[in-house]
Amino acid sequence: MPQTTLTLTPHGPALAPRYREAAVPPRRSTNPYARLFAVPGAKAFTAGNLVARLPMGMFGVSAVIMIAGRYDSYALAGSVTATGLAATAVVAPWTARLVDRYGQARVAVPATVLSVLGTLSMLLCVRAGAPAWTLFVCAVATATAPNTGGMSRARWAHLHRDDPAARHTANAFEQAADELCFMLGPVLAAFLCSALFPEAGTLVAAALFLGGVLVFAAQRSTEPPVAPRTSAGSPLRAPGMARLLGVFLATGAVFGSMEVVTLAHVDGPVAGPVLGLQAAGSCAAGLAYGRVRRSAGLPACLAAMTALMTLPLLAAATGSLLALAGALLLAGMATAPTMVTGMSQVQRLTPPSQLNEGMTLAVTALLGGIALGSATGGWTADHVGAVYGFVIPATAAGIALLLAGTVTRTAKARLP
Repeated sequence: MPQTTLTLTPHGPALAPRYREAAVPPRRSTNPYARLFAVPGAKAFTAGNLVARLPMGMFGVSAVIMIAGRYDSYALAGSVTATGLAATAVVAPWTARLVDRYGQARVAVPATVLSVLGTLSMLLCVRAGAPAWTLFVCAVATATAPNTGGMSRARWAHLHRDDPAARHTANAFEQAADELCFMLGPVLAAFLCSALFPEAGTLVAAALFLGGVLVFAAQRSTEPPVAPRTSAGSPLRAPGMARLLGVFLATGAVFGSMEVVTLAHVDGPVAGPVLGLQAAGSCAAGLAYGRVRRSAGLPACLAAMTALMTLPLLAAATGSLLALAGALLLAGMATAPTMVTGMSQVQRLTPPSQLNEGMTLAVTALLGGIALGSATGGWTADHVGAVYGFVIPATAAGIALLLAGTVTRTAKARLP
């Protein structure tokens, strides 16, 4: 029987039937990124993390410009940058293990403060024209910088632990965010160093890094719970992990060598924007990759990267800056799919209680490769020529492809 309600009619008050309107279910967005950020607190921690990650695209370029301008040596600039990355590669897994054990906020903030103090010390040494060895000491002091990208990925993995599709979209977004930071970071760093003073890029990057980590750490509602202590060994012992880290090492050499060689080849205020085009291509490809339901295999991604990394070499040989810019844009399009696929494999191999450590090991291998590529690219640019330096990233991509093939064969051999 329908419910009634008292209403007024021309003949006086009367009871009239009242019918309930059918509830219209809320429309669920078909955009996977809209669903991703519908989680409460997701936008807040992402905003802080993006501010903290933008300096990651600034520190290297700022250091190269700052040191090369003062000491007139790209080899020294590349070596100092490589030293800082190598030191971070050694310390970062221990920092990540502390994050897993004690929580992101308790560890990330003091670790960031120590790293920023090392960065500011290097700035003062360069400003004062101190001996070259002091720059290496300061570079080592920056090694406590926490893996902000890994902490953000750990939050997504915790929030969407029962939704593989959402985790794939989150990994794609995080890689696109990395590329966005590496696209805007060099542009901002080159502008600050040329428009203000050579140390301006480093100074601004340090301030953004510290401020972003403070904002990120303050978002406690989305922070993963502290993992209980476990007797499990390092994620390095997981089957296939060591070989996969070798792929990340070679891939990092692609990025490190490309950055230094491009800066040496262009050598001017437009170097940052030209280098940022590689990240722009990767960012666009990453966002598109996050919308697909099926991901490509790691060897296929690396095969595309190897082919595309030959384009900057061919463009640089023509002497056309426009051709080089276009080649870098195209070459970058293979970067994000490769990194998303590789990081997804790392997450599958790593126990949930060691997720920060597992992803940091991947980033550590990547940083080690960037350090190797940065030093090799700087030496080649100084002693052989910047054009020939573009051989390094293409060769490193080919090595990563060969290593990925051994990872795939090992995985198939272990199948029952």
